[in-house]
Amino acid sequence: MKNPLFSFMIAPALDLAARISDSTDLGDPKFTEAGDDSIRPFRINVPDELLTHLRLRLAATRWPEANGISDQSRLMHLHEVQDLVHYWRTRYDWRKAEEKLNAWPQFTTTIDGVDIQFLQIRSRHPNAMPLIMTHGWPGSVFELLRVVGPLTDPTAYGGRAEDAFDLVLPSLPGYSFLAKPQGIIWNSDHVAQIASAWAELMRRLGYKHYVSQGGDWGAIVSHTMARQAPEGLLGIHVNMPAVVPKNVAEALSRSGAAPSGLSDAERTAFEQLDAFYKKGTGYSAMMMIRPETLSYGLADTPAGQAAWIYDKYAGCGAQKGVLAWDEMLDDVTLYWLTNSGTSSARLYWGNLDNVFDAVNISIPVAVTVFPGEIYCAPRSWAERNYQKLIYFQEAEKGGHLAVWEQPEIFASEIRAAFRSLRHLGH
Repeated sequence: MKNPLFSFMIAPALDLAARISDSTDLGDPKFTEAGDDSIRPFRINVPDELLTHLRLRLAATRWPEANGISDQSRLMHLHEVQDLVHYWRTRYDWRKAEEKLNAWPQFTTTIDGVDIQFLQIRSRHPNAMPLIMTHGWPGSVFELLRVVGPLTDPTAYGGRAEDAFDLVLPSLPGYSFLAKPQGIIWNSDHVAQIASAWAELMRRLGYKHYVSQGGDWGAIVSHTMARQAPEGLLGIHVNMPAVVPKNVAEALSRSGAAPSGLSDAERTAFEQLDAFYKKGTGYSAMMMIRPETLSYGLADTPAGQAAWIYDKYAGCGAQKGVLAWDEMLDDVTLYWLTNSGTSSARLYWGNLDNVFDAVNISIPVAVTVFPGEIYCAPRSWAERNYQKLIYFQEAEKGGHLAVWEQPEIFASEIRAAFRSLRHLGH
């Protein structure tokens, strides 16, 4: 016997899916002529039917059975995801998220055949330092919005006018409302291509001197920019340093004992990294090895996309109370609407190197270590591996998503980190 509820929910969803699955009408403009390097205004405009389709898909979620395991320390509770999805379907309002982004100047430009979506927010203070900030996975520009005010208008947040920044906040290619990167030029060394694109973006915006900041993949992009050392890049700030010495990296790769002679801080960092490699890298291994296979599910089920991202947030300590569900769902919904499950995973597929190993950088580097980061990089390692370490600070609180979790502390750190470089840009 046909289930009338099934027919009511699924048939409209399938009809909508057929009509909008290939839609790119989420903003304007979309396509440009070859060779066009112009900067073009952009606004997000998600069709109502796409949001209706999302709610139908959420209502039709088929949940797994409860696992029956008494030790839940390494498992995500089923009811947590069910509660989140119920809230997403019944109370969450994407239009408020859309307004958050559309409240700021948004633009696109085409670099190496890919349309780059970005926010450019100029400070009202003269001589503001240009700063390009890069988000990570499973993040987006939403995670950076909390520091826009403190960085562009510091006097309104207890800072000094001379610490102001002009901000450029790009979406990583494959994470935005625009076309996804295609071809070997982007997938063979995705991060190097992004770093080069960011330098070109800053050049097109007319910035002769600027600095770069990032955490998670944003830190890897900033490190790569520093290695490429494009003209005009004065320095970088990272909150996920790449400073692990060779002998420590080798011990970690063979799951061996810590090398002798480590200080207490260095041994703690070794133990944190060892635990992460043993228990915390399953998600990245899946995306490195089989991003397309994994992402068939992420592209098909919004509840699965929510669980995949929420599990990472929970693992980073960004539980309810630090980040509200609405903030998490801003990010989750962006991934769903833009169908970015696969395209974001490709960033892992194209870049298999250990992202914590020491990198050879000759330009100035500033570091803030947050206590909830994957590992707390010791000052000794930073001093040994960054040739020009201009700033090192251990924050009192904050984790892997520090820019989102502790925006006031984060903004204060950015101001202090780049203060010594400001005279170089004038």
